[in-house]
Amino acid sequence: MGLFDRFTAKKDSSQNPPSTDIPVGGVQAQLAAARQRLEAKDLPGALALYEQVLAEAGDRADVLVAISGDLGVNGHVQPIIELIAPRYDAQRHGPATGLNVLQAYLTVHDTNSAQHVLDILFSLNRPELEERLHGFSNAIAELLEAERRGVLQPPPAVGLDGESDAMPPPIPHINLVSISKPIWFYGLEPMAAEILPPKEGRLRRVAFGQLALPGLKNVAAIMAQPEDELGRLSRALPLWLAETFYFSPLYAPYAAVGLMDDGQGGKHYALFSTEWTAENLRELARTASDPIDYAFTGALHQTAAGECELLLRVWEMKKFRERKTFSARWTAATADAELTQLHEAIRTFMEWTGETRGLAYAPPAKPRAWLDALGASLGLFFLEKNLLPKNQMPALDALTASTAQMAASSEAAALALITLRSRAAHLGLAAPAAEAPLPASPVVEHARHTVE
Repeated sequence: MGLFDRFTAKKDSSQNPPSTDIPVGGVQAQLAAARQRLEAKDLPGALALYEQVLAEAGDRADVLVAISGDLGVNGHVQPIIELIAPRYDAQRHGPATGLNVLQAYLTVHDTNSAQHVLDILFSLNRPELEERLHGFSNAIAELLEAERRGVLQPPPAVGLDGESDAMPPPIPHINLVSISKPIWFYGLEPMAAEILPPKEGRLRRVAFGQLALPGLKNVAAIMAQPEDELGRLSRALPLWLAETFYFSPLYAPYAAVGLMDDGQGGKHYALFSTEWTAENLRELARTASDPIDYAFTGALHQTAAGECELLLRVWEMKKFRERKTFSARWTAATADAELTQLHEAIRTFMEWTGETRGLAYAPPAKPRAWLDALGASLGLFFLEKNLLPKNQMPALDALTASTAQMAASSEAAALALITLRSRAAHLGLAAPAAEAPLPASPVVEHARHTVE
């Protein structure tokens, strides 16, 4: 139960193996070098760097959460207990490091220490953590019951030297995957100059985070099932906004969506039951390749009557300050009108201007159907990259029928339909059945030949 608080996908370090020397530079450079060594299976080298960082900045909250998160993601829980736990103070360092320490204690079956940290975290009175903390409480109870019944298997002993007679237990974790181009573009890379506007000069970097689904019950069970409408929307809305801002000369956007790795080879979409906090945004900024100027986070809720309620927050990342909120509510009958109005309000606030190069961008006439198309495109893209199993995909026909209808009058929708059909056929899935008339444009014709 629980996730180490490191919301980012691992970067591939195989092309640049870490140096054996301790790097000269600031704390962030040392942390990055230590992470490379962990990924290269050099735990002693990483620990040497961590000792140096902790000697210099061992009371910094960002340092403790980074070290504990990186160690946890790479399966080294005992060093969290020996290096981080003695330094942790909940009032000074916040809950993220405490959650990592708590999970480390659970992994080694130290229920007394786990309960102590859990009590400290409950004392912070953070409503957004309550559901997660109750889950940890249940995990402690399950360990105690297994121990009482004599069926609890002893955990492997892993010391600071990294030596063990057994592999460390698998640790579930979430990776954030960055989608930096329109999701329907992937597969059309040879046509980049025809479709995508060039990105040059000083651009404002903006991140659109996957939306939280507050109040969602049985999150783990739902994540393991094929995606449902609400989960798809939580990913498709950031994809839509990132696509919109890509077709502006002012912005370099990306969408950040979560994938869950259960530590045993199982992968599926991730869902967030609580909104991202300023602490999560700091972690996002720390691991970003370039500084982020703005971030959009938010929450999506569906009422018992089927009405969707959306809240979006705009953050200025330099000061981690909330600048603006947007809200929208819609039913099946009003979705297109409400989403169009929301889209226009966001563009106005962010001083969005359209590109004159690349594909001519226009907001979709049917945004609700377009969100389904983006969600389907994302799922097939992840399947092709072996990041999702096929059982996570819902039936494609229902999601893409309206895409086919839009394709007749929209080059973007036509390109989305072309890549959807091509990717589905390549994966051995039933492609969208309807043969849609496509615009008679050079870019669409070129795309058809590109994917054949």
